[in-house]
Amino acid sequence: MEEQKGIGVDLSIASKEMIEALIAETADADTFEEILQANIKRPDIIGLLLTNPEVPENIKTKAAELLQSHGDMTASSPAEETTPEIKSQTLMQKIQQLSVSEKRLLAMRGGREARSILFKDTNKQVMLAVLENPKITETEIELLAHSRSIPDEALRTITKNKAWMKNYGIVLAVATNPKTPPGVAIPMLYNLKMKDLATIEKNRNVAEALRTAAKKLVQARKPH
Repeated sequence: MEEQKGIGVDLSIASKEMIEALIAETADADTFEEILQANIKRPDIIGLLLTNPEVPENIKTKAAELLQSHGDMTASSPAEETTPEIKSQTLMQKIQQLSVSEKRLLAMRGGREARSILFKDTNKQVMLAVLENPKITETEIELLAHSRSIPDEALRTITKNKAWMKNYGIVLAVATNPKTPPGVAIPMLYNLKMKDLATIEKNRNVAEALRTAAKKLVQARKPH
C-alpha cells in the first residue's frame, strides 16, 4: 500500500498493539478489509475484527471463516463493554508500545482519539503525520493551531493548506500563536476583523512586530 510503503510499515507484520489501536480507531471498511487480507495467517489479529462493532458483517463473516479454517474460534467471543475513559486509557497504553513507524501510520489513519494522543507525541514526525490524516477536521486544526506546544513546522504546514486557511478561526489561531514567526503571522492580519486586531495590539504574548503591525492596521481602518 502506498501509505505503508511511505513510512515503512507492513500491516502483515505490524504488532498486535498497532492493529488493535487501528481497529479501535477506524470506521473505514477498506481499512478493515486491508487488515484482514494482510493477516490471513494470524488468527489473533483476525479475531480482533470479530469483536469490533464497527466492522462490517461481510468482513466479520470472512474473519469467522478464516478462524474456522485455523481451528480457532476462541478469539470470536464478544468484547467486554468499556467506558470511554477506559477505552482512551487503553488506547494510550497501546500507542505507548508502538514503534515510531507504527505511530506515524496510526497518526495518518487513526480516528480522533488517536490523533489527539499522537499530536502530543515527543517525536516531531509523528506529530506532523497527524496533519496528513484525511479525516482530521477543521475544528481539530483550530485547536492544534491554538496549542502553545505545537512545533513551528506544524504551524507552517497548516498555513500551506488553502482549505484550512479559508477558515477564519484557524487563521486567527495561527496568527496569534506565539510560536508563529512574525513573517508568517503579519500577512494574516489583513484578513482579520477590527476587534481581533485590537486584541492582538494589546496581546503581550505575541511578538512586538505583530502588535505594531496590528496597531497600524487598526489606525488605518479607523474612519478619519
